[in-house]
Amino acid sequence: MDRTRGTEEAEEEARRLDAADPLPALRGEFHVPPAPGGAYAEAAYFAGNSLGLQPRSVARYLEEELADWSRLAVEGHTRGRRPWVDYHEQAREPAARLVGALPHEVVAMNSLTVNLHLMMATFYRPAGERTRIVIEDTAFPSDSYAVYSQAVHHGLDPEAAVVRLRPRAGEEHLRTEDVVAYLEGEGGRVALVLLGGVNYLTGQLMDMEPITKAGRAAGAVVGWDLAHAAGNVPLRLHDWDVDFAAWCTYKYLNSGPGAVAGCFVHERHVRDAGLPRLSGWWGTDPATRFRMEPRIAPPASADAWQLSNPPILALAPVLASLELFDRTGMAALRAKSERLTAYLAGRLAAVPGLAVVTPDDPAARGCQLSIRVADAGGLTERLAESAGVMADAREPDIVRLAPVPLYSTFHDCHRAAVALEELLG
Repeated sequence: MDRTRGTEEAEEEARRLDAADPLPALRGEFHVPPAPGGAYAEAAYFAGNSLGLQPRSVARYLEEELADWSRLAVEGHTRGRRPWVDYHEQAREPAARLVGALPHEVVAMNSLTVNLHLMMATFYRPAGERTRIVIEDTAFPSDSYAVYSQAVHHGLDPEAAVVRLRPRAGEEHLRTEDVVAYLEGEGGRVALVLLGGVNYLTGQLMDMEPITKAGRAAGAVVGWDLAHAAGNVPLRLHDWDVDFAAWCTYKYLNSGPGAVAGCFVHERHVRDAGLPRLSGWWGTDPATRFRMEPRIAPPASADAWQLSNPPILALAPVLASLELFDRTGMAALRAKSERLTAYLAGRLAAVPGLAVVTPDDPAARGCQLSIRVADAGGLTERLAESAGVMADAREPDIVRLAPVPLYSTFHDCHRAAVALEELLG
């Protein structure tokens, strides 16, 4: 069989898979960028792990808030169709469903790194020999900067206080048993465990439940950065007994660049009014907020960590996106994600000149597949320019492809595989 014929049959198979899939992609709910070259009208978009596509409903949500602002001015706080004074409350229950939490354990606020700092202001309390912060060696740079600065803030040497866990020699991923063994052996010196739920570079999904259990058994606080996990994989933060977690909403949650982030604080902590925290106006009980009293009265919810009133125009897209997740459900999205990612992984296995560094086990990965190739940045540019396949690079040698189940298709995966084979072959 000649190559052209094989490609045509592979394309037909991808289209059959799309037609037969029990959860058709909600691609029509999103604005998909055009593809250059004319072969296809739309891009095959695999960069949702960096910035999700814009839901079409976002414009309506924003227009409604702008209309209320123009019509009501300050009265929009109480008389708008979605009153601004408690606007963040509308994100509470859908966000809780998304991350497996009780509604009063979550709050939409700030940005991811700001929320991590607010959480560490409460939960990183080094004392005696218990001073260490455990992160993964390939943590996202912002997490590294945050924990190093927290160590300095407490008068510690960050090179000694921050422990960076590395995979075994010759391996790409942290083994759960190695993380647990470290916590069992050195846990008496660990104040905080702060790992990424899904590693941004390799796409590895960490085994959060046993790691959380081991960290808490060692007497440490356990927090998770869910930037690449929220909206990507099912989460059960409350049941796993996680102390805190934080996530952004502009990746898999499709809420736009710099959109308002999310935060989780376990129920056992939100009921503790004596916890130290950095406070602001919106962190006091809403029933007494407008008495303008000088002493804060924090509510028994994650709202106690809020600082300021919510930025309405940055939170409106979050509501639009959460509506789509509620309509579909994470269980169905996860099942679709596993089908798409397995199909793409199988196609990539036949492409010479690349190596997939994401775990083979579907239970140990989300939808991202990271491939190691030479000239990663140049390759992603050629993919976009020649084939309308949009991915992203992490220099020097990682290209990340994320078939997001809300809008990606098997045909998108076929296009990516064909383009990679042509460019690398």
